[in-house]
Amino acid sequence: MNLPKPAVVTQRAARRMPRVALLLLCAAYVLPGVFGRDPWRQADLIAFGYMHSIASGRTDWWHPLVGGVPPEGGLFPYWLGAFFIQALGAWLDPAFAARLPFALLLVAVLALTWYATYHLARTEAAQPVAFAFGGEAQPVDYARAMADGALLALVATLGLLQLGHETTPELLQLTGAALFVYALAAADLREAKARVAMLVALPLMAGSGAPSTALALGVGGTVVCLWSSQPQARRFAGWVVIAAAIAALVGVVTGSWAWRVSSPSPGQVVRLFIWFLWPAWPLAAWTVWRWRAHLVRPHLAVPLVVWGIAAFTSVAMNGSDRALMLGLPALAVLAAFSLPTLRRGVASAIDWFSVFFFSIAGLAVWVIYLSMQVGIPSKPLANIQRLAPGFEPVFSWWALLPAVLATGAWVWLVRWRATRHRVVLWRSLVLPASGVAWCWLLLLTLCLPVLDYARSERPIVERLARHLSREGCVAAEGLSKGQVAALEALGGYTVRWWHRPGAGACDQLLVAGGNRPAPPPAGWKLVTRERRPTDRTEFTYVYRRER
Repeated sequence: MNLPKPAVVTQRAARRMPRVALLLLCAAYVLPGVFGRDPWRQADLIAFGYMHSIASGRTDWWHPLVGGVPPEGGLFPYWLGAFFIQALGAWLDPAFAARLPFALLLVAVLALTWYATYHLARTEAAQPVAFAFGGEAQPVDYARAMADGALLALVATLGLLQLGHETTPELLQLTGAALFVYALAAADLREAKARVAMLVALPLMAGSGAPSTALALGVGGTVVCLWSSQPQARRFAGWVVIAAAIAALVGVVTGSWAWRVSSPSPGQVVRLFIWFLWPAWPLAAWTVWRWRAHLVRPHLAVPLVVWGIAAFTSVAMNGSDRALMLGLPALAVLAAFSLPTLRRGVASAIDWFSVFFFSIAGLAVWVIYLSMQVGIPSKPLANIQRLAPGFEPVFSWWALLPAVLATGAWVWLVRWRATRHRVVLWRSLVLPASGVAWCWLLLLTLCLPVLDYARSERPIVERLARHLSREGCVAAEGLSKGQVAALEALGGYTVRWWHRPGAGACDQLLVAGGNRPAPPPAGWKLVTRERRPTDRTEFTYVYRRER
């Protein structure tokens, strides 16, 4: 049955985005934050702590520990980071070495989203309406333009910005989710590659701490395949089942199974969904409405199933943004299929909002930078000195030059978008994606020193180092796991939680508290107290055992 299609696309509108421009945009999005910083609290630092404990030989590969406590999720992410630390640690900073493979994973997520959209857009049901006298978009050109739109939608989505640049297990899970979408999308045209992708995707998610999500995706993928009218897709259902079975086994072997179900407040979930998924969610909603007669077709069924499972998992986990992130590649695919049906007024509104919002945000970053470097205007620098006492601004050409070039590119892009290429499919997402990448680059170049000073645990580790000895061990009470990870990975101390076995052999004790310390434990003497420069009320008290 041939259902009416809402997409009307000319060959002129199906031009792809220039490859150099697309690659530069991806580089501006991926590279900032990879260089020149410490792991940031909390999740980023905790994950690095486990990787460092393996790479340094403090713990074995099957039982990584931070402060004597094992991780809650799977082992694959920590193995990956530890391998790179061991392989490159002699030449590179361990934190940078651990961050490299995760930057490559983010690149893989972008590429997989592009290829998944490309294959789905080539299916017959996703093609635009054929014109009576020709001139409609050619299938391959149309698919490339749609894939460009999906990649831009993913880059523009706010929820991926911070979490996608962390060195955490969730990035490995996200890669598995993107690989899963690609496998289902390519099942008809690239059977061998799709099988390999499926056999990697679900076990990768399970070994990274999301076995239940992997099994849910396996069930959803099996239903989509069996529902398909294509014999290749129905045959592919068996491979999905095999991958799900392997994922269940991997979850058992790596100790990833853990149920954390709780009930969030509806308002919390709504707020999370609105900002975390912007601007992809309104475009995806428009896709569902305009393509509502085709919801069982692969180009909609595949991303809808993946997105639905991620959204349900997020709600079940008390509105977890990290669980919601797993649905972003699928949501970007859905957003791309809105592009052939958007009205010109809506596209113009998106452009104007992006120009004003990101121009103001970028200008604010430049004002803060100028205040730090030359003291004009004085108010931003005064605020920084008040919130981060002890911070000393530094100048770097390596930070300034990329920021200047990126700002020039943004100005040129705004002018280019306002005067040319009004008909190409991906036009509505160029400015949102470029604005996100531009502001991210400005923030992680011009303001990186102050961000690193505020979000790193190195300043407090250096202050505590004046009073601690690396001989023996340090007992800890009330410290966060991130603080313990910093003491071990950045300070080289052996830390034991106060209530865990082995803490009784320590002659040094750290206790987290407020302005007034709790009475010291029997047999311990208070030495001093220290705090992070950006914390005003949280102190770390140093005790030494009396002899």
